[in-house]
Amino acid sequence: MVKKRKVPMRKSIVSNQSFPKKKLLRIAKNKEGVISIDKTGKAPGKGAYIALNLTEVKKARSKKMIERIFKISVAESFYDELEAYVKHILARRELFKEDDE
Repeated sequence: MVKKRKVPMRKSIVSNQSFPKKKLLRIAKNKEGVISIDKTGKAPGKGAYIALNLTEVKKARSKKMIERIFKISVAESFYDELEAYVKHILARRELFKEDDE
């Protein structure tokens, strides 16, 4: 009998819903106070998760969620970069029909 592996769950800061970790994007703040998109999910520092869909990114931008979570000002260019990265990931998943098991 094969054991079923536990799927790690994380909560999105925008919708406050739990998702499998693979369906979320981690945003990290390092010791110097620099906020970045954590593409590997293993960057050091405080992290927050956001679902990989454009509506959550736009809602995070309009409500300044990342600024509130990390208590630091975030440039609009970061939100532009975040939106572009999410579009890229979604297009890639659609193109290659990646399975998120």
